[in-house]
Amino acid sequence: METENAFHCCATCIHFRVEKGTGGVSYRCSRLTYETRPDYRFQCWTPTEKVKRLMEARKSKR
Repeated sequence: METENAFHCCATCIHFRVEKGTGGVSYRCSRLTYETRPDYRFQCWTPTEKVKRLMEARKSKR
C-alpha cells in the first residue's frame, strides 16, 4: 500500500488548467476534459517538474 502523498492533487498536475472567463474562474483537467477543483485527486495524476523536485528533496531528507 502506498503512503499518503502530500503533493498529490489536481493543482500540482501537468494537466491542470485555470480558465478565466466572464463568469469567473474555472479549473479544468486538459487530459480528462472536464471541470475539476485544485484539491481533487485522481489516479491519472502526473506531477509537474517542480513538484517532482520537491518530492525528491523530501525523500532525501528522510
